[in-house]
Formats: sequence, C-alpha cells, structure tokens
Amino acid sequence: MAFAEGSERAAGPPTAAPYEFVRAPRTLGAMVASTVGYRSEDAAPQLHRGLPAPWLTLIFSLEGPVVGGDTPDQALGAQAYREEIIVGGLHQRPAYIVQPSRQTGVQLAVHPLAARALFGMPTAELRQSAGDGASILGRPAVEVHERLRESGSWDGRFAILTGYLRQKAEDSGRRAEVRPEVAEAWRWMACHRGAGSLDAMARHVALSRRQLTTLFRREVGAGPKQVSRLMRFERARQEVASAVAEEPAAGRAAGEAALDLSEIAARCGFYDHSHLVRDFQHYTDLSPSGWIAEERRNIQAGGHRNGEEWDT
Repeated sequence: MAFAEGSERAAGPPTAAPYEFVRAPRTLGAMVASTVGYRSEDAAPQLHRGLPAPWLTLIFSLEGPVVGGDTPDQALGAQAYREEIIVGGLHQRPAYIVQPSRQTGVQLAVHPLAARALFGMPTAELRQSAGDGASILGRPAVEVHERLRESGSWDGRFAILTGYLRQKAEDSGRRAEVRPEVAEAWRWMACHRGAGSLDAMARHVALSRRQLTTLFRREVGAGPKQVSRLMRFERARQEVASAVAEEPAAGRAAGEAALDLSEIAARCGFYDHSHLVRDFQHYTDLSPSGWIAEERRNIQAGGHRNGEEWDT
C-alpha cells in the first residue's frame, strides 16, 4: 500500500488491531482540520463509538457503505443508515458505526464555519448525525467518490479531494461568508480551548450573551456554551489518548492507563476530576477508563492522533 509523501503512517505495536491510518498534509488551511485515510483488513468486526467533536465529518467510504445509527440498536438493526458518502454535523451524543473486518476510506474533520464554502449550507442546516453526503453535495461528489475508488495511492486520493474542495470553496465566493462576530467569537473560543466564559466572549465581540447565542445557533446549530464544552472535552480526549498511546508495553499488558485524570482536568479547564468524568460520560456514555478499555487498540494503532488543530 502506498502512503502519501509528507503524510504520516500510524503503525501500532504487534498486538494492535490490523488498522492503518494515513494523515495527509494540511493544504486547505483552516477549512479542514485533518484528512485521514484509513484501512483495515482481517480486523474483528465491532461496533465503534463515534464521539462528538467540534468538527464536521466528511467521509468517503471506498469499500461499501458505512453502516451506523444514533444508538447501538439502530446501528445493528433494519433502520441503520447505509451511506458511502457521509456528511455529519455537530452532535452532542455518540454515534455508533458497525465496523466490518475490511474497510477503506478517507475521513475529514471540517471546520463548522467552512460548511457554507464546502457543503453549500451553514452547519445549522446539517443533520447532527450522519447524513447522505451524495444528496447534500450532489453529482460532483459522486464523481469524486468514483475517482477515489480508482486511485491506487493515498497521494492520488488526497490530491483529488484537495482539488475538489478547493474548487468548491472558490465557486462559493461571497455566499460562504460568515458573520464576523461569529468568526471572531469562534477564534476567541479556540484560543481559550473552550475554557473561556460566555460573558468574556460576548464582551470581546461587543454583543450581548443573547445576541451572540442567537447568531451562533443560526450558523452552527448550537450555542457558544455547547461548542465551548465540546472543545474542552475534545482537548481532554486528545490528552487521554496521547497518554494511552505513550504507555510502556508493561502498562498495556496490564490493561492500565498511565494517566492522571485530575491533572488533565486541571489543564483542560474542568473544575475537578469529577467534572471531567461527567463530561466523558455525557459525550461517550462511558467513564474515561471504560472508553480507554474500548478504544485502546485503535489508540495504539494511531486512530486517535488525527492532527486536528485549533485554527480559526
């Protein structure tokens, strides 16, 4: 399998699941926080828990549809969605994906304020859970999907996607503009990594709390407090994943996570350890230790080190 020049292949230890993750160089600025190619062969089928994040999701699945749902029962039942191109909005609860033994695709983390430019509509108009990307993006996305299938390298796939998205952004022109107060509030929030107060944010953009909340909901479908909370959780989740990824082999064998949740909570702007645990339970339906146990193999294979950055 060819890996893109300048991208990073995440190779897990011998005991990791047979997953490969390829991170593309960032070529679309702040619009796309990360682009990750993924591939698995002969992996044990499982129900994957997709966590909320302060990004939109764009997936091109190259070996059959992605099967999932808002609950485990939906994902495993007749009402599951089955899409080869997925566009997902901001969501506050986990989504559930049925992962087969063999899969290949590309997943992008898209900035919510880039939805007008790349998807032709504000984030607020997207479904919170996975939506039919082909219907949202139209025939050009279907053609891109076919080209991705035909490409034999990650280099080629990333180039196809970059060209497609860059052209969409150029074609959207002024229709993609976002209210400057919303853009600046997002920038302020990202600089504070979700730990700043709503009052301070509103003062920064010279709006009342109510005005700022109204504009935010109109653009992204969630208030600034909800987005701040998502950003704070995302930072904590990344720190937890980094700590697990850096565990010594002995710690992995013992099934113990070498991390201090109280320390992570303090760094990420939570009141205390219990506050972090409550947010983990809200966004994952699991405790931090439960999530680590479920995702350890993916973390060790590099699946949670996707390179998202806090650009505005």
